Amino acid sequence: MVETAGGGPGDGAAEVLDRPLPDGVRRRVVQIVSDGFGGLTLGELPAQLRQYARFAPNRRAKFAGNAMAAALETDPLFRQRIGEKLREAQPELSGALDSGSPPPAADPLDVAAAAYVLRPAGWVKLVTAAGEEALRADAERADEESRAELERLREQLDRSREQTRTETERLRTELETARKEAEALHRKLRSALSDVKRGEAALRKAQAEIEAMRSEGQAQVSAAESETRRLKARLAETEAALEAGRKAAREGRSVEDMRVRLLLDTVLDAAQGLRRELALPPVSVRPAETVDAVEPGRMSPKDIAARALSEHDPAILDQLLALPQAHLVVDGYNVTKTGYPQMPLEKQRLRLLGQLSQLAAQTGAEVTCVFDGAELAAPVLLAPPRGVRVLFSKPGVTADELIRQLVRAEPPGRPVIVASTDREVADGVARVGARPVASAVLLKRLS
Repeated sequence: MVETAGGGPGDGAAEVLDRPLPDGVRRRVVQIVSDGFGGLTLGELPAQLRQYARFAPNRRAKFAGNAMAAALETDPLFRQRIGEKLREAQPELSGALDSGSPPPAADPLDVAAAAYVLRPAGWVKLVTAAGEEALRADAERADEESRAELERLREQLDRSREQTRTETERLRTELETARKEAEALHRKLRSALSDVKRGEAALRKAQAEIEAMRSEGQAQVSAAESETRRLKARLAETEAALEAGRKAAREGRSVEDMRVRLLLDTVLDAAQGLRRELALPPVSVRPAETVDAVEPGRMSPKDIAARALSEHDPAILDQLLALPQAHLVVDGYNVTKTGYPQMPLEKQRLRLLGQLSQLAAQTGAEVTCVFDGAELAAPVLLAPPRGVRVLFSKPGVTADELIRQLVRAEPPGRPVIVASTDREVADGVARVGARPVASAVLLKRLS
């Protein structure tokens, strides 16, 4: 379809295509533009193509193909300059197109591309015809390729059939070989079954022999038991005769007894002489005097208990800490809230730890102070004072439970003193061998 736009009926510049440019024609057009590109100055090139001026023709056609095709379509001056370069390069083809009679032997794609660039009268028909010719050529080429592919597939099918026949023959041979091997295995199996039957018969014979031997053994055991009973009877007779002989020997041993008695009297006389030489006093303590009781005029246990230290006397804590390897465990907040509850927790800790450090230095005892860590928002930055171990309970564990764990960790017999007013803590540590002391007693001692 040819349309005119603002020109005469013979003006090729006024003709436009009503369909996209065929791919083969477009590639030839891009090649013509790329070949003529190098003959133009930078100022003669459209602005969008100047960046490709230094490219080699092949790279220019590869990277600037779309831009050159668009410039050729939209820029008549650029198209005219490319046409001039084409006329210089292919004068015969250009002259034939201008005269309206393209050479019959020329490639239709070259003719269509040159006509698209030069735009002679009727160029649209030439481009359309070239596109149709290219489509026919592509169809014929595809048909040839299809026939070639069909021929190749037929040859491949024949080869596959031949391979299948060969493989079938091979499998038949292997099957025959396997059948022969199976028959040989069956014969071996029958022979093995015969061997098994013979083995079973031999086993039954051996079992019968073992049973006969077992019966014979039982008979021998019975005979041995009878012999044992007879020997035991003879042993009893022998023991009776031996006892009678011993009795006779005791009756005839009176002379030996007289000699032993004489030796004993000699030893006793010698011991009395040694006592006189050493001047040993007679025994003054009798067993009855070792029994613990209250004699007239002495204090009773009740009077002695009345003179003992009170449970609230700070001196009792000194006596406990003076024991060897004593360990004082302090319920920290229980003590501080008993003594100075109005102070902030941080100052309560610092005051108690300072006093415990002095107590540890005075007594030499091991001191551990336990604080409840469940309410702490962050770890406490605290340098423990000298001689005092400071512990905070983990989340989910109370200070009371941590104290009981410390007491259970000590070996039985070591003196452990726990300072706490909490009755549950005191009763718990007392059951595992520790000595509870009230917080008030510790506070009095510290003050």
